[in-house]
Amino acid sequence: MGSINKSATQLNATVLSNKRVGSYHQILINVGDVVKNCRPGNFVAISVGGDSSKMILRRAFAISRVSENSQYGGSMELIVAPHGSGSKWLCSLPEGTEIDLVAPLGTAFGIPTEPINALLIGGGYGSAPLFGLADVLKARNCKVDMLLGASVGAKIYAPLEGKRSVNSLKIYTEDGSMGEKGRVTESLLEIVANRSIDVIYSCGPMGMLRAITELVSATDVIHQCAVEESMACGIGICMTCVLPVEDENGQVAMLRSCIDGPVMDGSKVKWELVGQVPEVHS
Repeated sequence: MGSINKSATQLNATVLSNKRVGSYHQILINVGDVVKNCRPGNFVAISVGGDSSKMILRRAFAISRVSENSQYGGSMELIVAPHGSGSKWLCSLPEGTEIDLVAPLGTAFGIPTEPINALLIGGGYGSAPLFGLADVLKARNCKVDMLLGASVGAKIYAPLEGKRSVNSLKIYTEDGSMGEKGRVTESLLEIVANRSIDVIYSCGPMGMLRAITELVSATDVIHQCAVEESMACGIGICMTCVLPVEDENGQVAMLRSCIDGPVMDGSKVKWELVGQVPEVHS
């Protein structure tokens, strides 16, 4: 079992900007030197609702990317969908608001030491962390292709930015309103073969992650996925985000997504057992 990210720091950070981008909000936060320890795949846990809020637990949000400049120092970008009360509160914050956060948390994507052919697959706003990852991979001289998918075109995050970040971008929507009609898994094996893909990095709905894992199971492709299991505390205390994962002995262990993930080896996750209580071996 893992432990909380040793680089994690709690701090009061200032909202630098909060912009609506399609169906989502792009929120930029001044976090100072914390950016030096942030890696693609890490997330942040934010205290939401203000001082009088009844929302006691922090909310976890994937870190899209981080940057450093002379004006702000270190800044962190989040892409947030205003669904629940916590995310709606965060999306409503004006510039200059101070928020209480803990970062960086969780495991990061494994970055190759040698140039490889990488395929990044994102579903909805789950694609946001992949843009920062693409920057890191390109800096390592990797060839980076990207597939983005969503139910409708409005839920594809920043398609123009995606085109600038990677060697090639293909978009799928279930209703055909943007790109090709269908899902990101439609031609996956053909793309893997034609582009000699070595590693797939994915982030999005659990059903998508499972489908990718099953499709590449008979290939030599490594699948690193950032799981979207609901995290209530973000620091491994509440045990609400556990997932069944095969350990080195072939036994199924219930691992915490916030501590042992969110980035996991897709081939080790027992997708068919997600949401079930596994048998206990005595």
